[in-house]
Amino acid sequence: MRGVLPLSLLLLLAYLTTFQATAQDVSYQNGRRYILGGLEVTGLQSYNEQTVKTYTGLREGQPITVPGDEISQVINKLWSLELFTDVEFYYTGVRNDSIFLELHVEERPTLSNVTFYGVKKGKVDDLANDTDLKKGKKITASLIANTKNYIETKYQKDGFLNANVTIATSPDTTEINSQNMVINVSKGDKVKVRSIEFEGNEKLSSKKLRGSMKNTKQKFFGRFWKKSKFIEDDYQEDLNSVRDAYAESGYRDARILMDTIEKVNDRNIDVRIKVEEGNRYYFGEIDFVGNSVYTDRQLSQVLGIKKGDTYNGVLLRERIADDTKPDGEDITNLYQNNGYLFSRINPVEVSAENDTIDFEIRIIEGKETFLNKVAVNGNEKTNDHVIFREIRTRPGQKYSKDDIIRSVRELGQLGFFDAEQIRPEIENPNPNDGTVDLRFDLVESGASQIELQGGYGGGGFIGTLGLSFNNFSIQNIFNGKAYKPVPMGDGQTFALRLQASRTFRVYSLNFSEPWLGGRKPVRFNLSLSRTQQFLASFDQNGRVQVDKNQQFSVTGISTGLAKRVQWPDDYFTVSHALSYQLYDFKNYRSGLFNFGNGSSNSLAYTFGISRSSAGPGLIFPLRGSVFEVTAKFTPPYSLFSNKDFASLKARSEELETLQVERAQQGLTLTPAEQAELEAVDQERFRWLEYYKIKFKGDWYTQVVGKLVLRTNIEFGFLGSYNPDVGEVPFERFFLGGDGLGRNFTLDGREVIQLRGYENNSLTPVDPITQQQEGGIVYNKYSLELRYPLTLKPTASIYALTFLEAGNSFNNFQDFNPFALKRSAGVGLRIFMPAFGLLGIDFGYGFDEDLRPSSVGRGPSGWQTHFIIGQQF
Repeated sequence: MRGVLPLSLLLLLAYLTTFQATAQDVSYQNGRRYILGGLEVTGLQSYNEQTVKTYTGLREGQPITVPGDEISQVINKLWSLELFTDVEFYYTGVRNDSIFLELHVEERPTLSNVTFYGVKKGKVDDLANDTDLKKGKKITASLIANTKNYIETKYQKDGFLNANVTIATSPDTTEINSQNMVINVSKGDKVKVRSIEFEGNEKLSSKKLRGSMKNTKQKFFGRFWKKSKFIEDDYQEDLNSVRDAYAESGYRDARILMDTIEKVNDRNIDVRIKVEEGNRYYFGEIDFVGNSVYTDRQLSQVLGIKKGDTYNGVLLRERIADDTKPDGEDITNLYQNNGYLFSRINPVEVSAENDTIDFEIRIIEGKETFLNKVAVNGNEKTNDHVIFREIRTRPGQKYSKDDIIRSVRELGQLGFFDAEQIRPEIENPNPNDGTVDLRFDLVESGASQIELQGGYGGGGFIGTLGLSFNNFSIQNIFNGKAYKPVPMGDGQTFALRLQASRTFRVYSLNFSEPWLGGRKPVRFNLSLSRTQQFLASFDQNGRVQVDKNQQFSVTGISTGLAKRVQWPDDYFTVSHALSYQLYDFKNYRSGLFNFGNGSSNSLAYTFGISRSSAGPGLIFPLRGSVFEVTAKFTPPYSLFSNKDFASLKARSEELETLQVERAQQGLTLTPAEQAELEAVDQERFRWLEYYKIKFKGDWYTQVVGKLVLRTNIEFGFLGSYNPDVGEVPFERFFLGGDGLGRNFTLDGREVIQLRGYENNSLTPVDPITQQQEGGIVYNKYSLELRYPLTLKPTASIYALTFLEAGNSFNNFQDFNPFALKRSAGVGLRIFMPAFGLLGIDFGYGFDEDLRPSSVGRGPSGWQTHFIIGQQF
């Protein structure tokens, strides 16, 4: 025995120590008042005694009633801590008016180690974190039950309806009052829906009803886009979809009488749904009540429902307020885009006679609302003025939901913030004053990129250093305190790229200011570049020999202005650019051009019109479109020249033909003939004259959720003013492959991506020289289905599958937009702010390419393409 008495016996104590009380004065409900003389805590293993005393709130010398509420409150308080498995009070003695108590506790064991069985190693840490199974955690019955329920539910959501979890604990002898936990997970087989059967449906077919269930599908051979696993939450949502399917067809009273899940075996279930369809209804009179801002006619046009139309409850709900589209064309948005934030629109059935339902659309317009304060939060690097010049909401401006949505898109298109986490928050709404505050919560993402790579190619080491600062601040370039590591925050772009090997060198510098002058969205661009290519050859031992006295260099400068305009809408941009390139040859004969010494000059003006409404993010747009039309012109020098270009062209073609004939005989042109050919072409192309028309369009369609279809069309044509001059050997189109040569500007060429074929292999061959000298015209079509795996600021990853087709031609007379080279494949894209876009594509070409060596070879077959720094 313990030698102490529990509190249930203190009634006797109260009776024996009460000298002036009778038996009637002492009851179980009335304790005696004492002074707490002392409190001893026993049973502790890991806690300090003083700590537990502090938890109780009891202190020596305080009055206490025994038995009484103080003791009960302490016991409840200690139990609520979930630190003990047992809590009991005992009295150990009474001296005069003082009582001495003992608090006996039994501590809950703490978690020492967790072991999972039946779970893949890669998922163990995730499960432990999700269930908060950390070392030192107190083991309670609720912890064990919650852990079991969470894991079973998690696997059931993945289709393992028979998942079973058992949890066992055992003492850990290496630590005080600790236990090891073993969790055994038996997933079982995935349970799939073998069949979905409907009963009572006569008006709508079972096939249509099954089709309305977007998440729960029955098995059939070949289904891969939507699994037939059973998930309870999705199934309940699908039952509502069945009701909506009836509501869309006019059966307002349709209901589900019963649904049952029948187990076939451990891997299959059958779903049976019994419905009652009711009668079909039609819309009757639709009256608007309470509207003063818009007329009945205007509201009827937006509603789009007429008397006599088949009743469609889903359509009515969407035309009142479409929650699935933030920019939907519904009556609620109509009011909210015109300043009526506090408006409320409710459709009410006022009559349902026979098969006709009359409605009143009751409108409470509320007070016209204006923006009081507009704030931004979360921009640590980007200056406020860069943000405020892009958003379409200003203090004092009338509230517009459309302006808020547009502002979110514009901020996402900057590329400085994580588009997925841009949150506009409405604050301090005041319906009486008609005011509201607006705050944009932003999360900055990396706006700078670094390219540092090396490798071997072309017979030597190739080194590349690229720096791109997309949120640069040139005004702070001499402010040493602003270097973190470079001046940032003004939204400018500054890029520097250096690339060198034994055979070539590339230098480029680009600067862009999106708001020239700071008042209007006028983008200013300046670009400087210098490229040198040295002639390389192989010696008898196969080593590369480079002669720097034989080189081809291109020096270029371009500047441009692009202005956003308001017509036809404010998504349009008009751009102007002026560029100059000097092509300089020094004893450089590679077969690409007919002259190895001399120079060519290109002075060109480019006019462009573009429209960009894609968004909300720049990396992964969900909706909208981007299209661009550009026209590049050089002056028609031949119109002001006395040169006989017809004779020059004829003589050049004659010498080229002679060169081919000699080559077939193993001979070459004589020095005099070679010199004449070079001199003729030098005269023809001393100043390049051409015009170049290009079109590119991208459309983004949100199929379902974040599954996006990108549709692409491209066209390009390089023309000449004077047929006697002919097409220039520069600025041509090279089609096929990964498109990584987009920035290779040695001859002004444009490399067009068409996956499934080798690089440039869809470029036509010149009939005289039998060389690929670039196409004069090309067209291309693409369909690309994209799905994001993650869109986090640290890395955005999406998978894709594509169909592509295109071709290029030597002249416009041969151009046929339907004579296409086709391909299909899959790919992956990874965007990391510090390194830009990386990706890989596996494409299959269904046709032969245009190289002479490919004739009769058959389809191009599988090709692997690595993507670095491409457009999104």
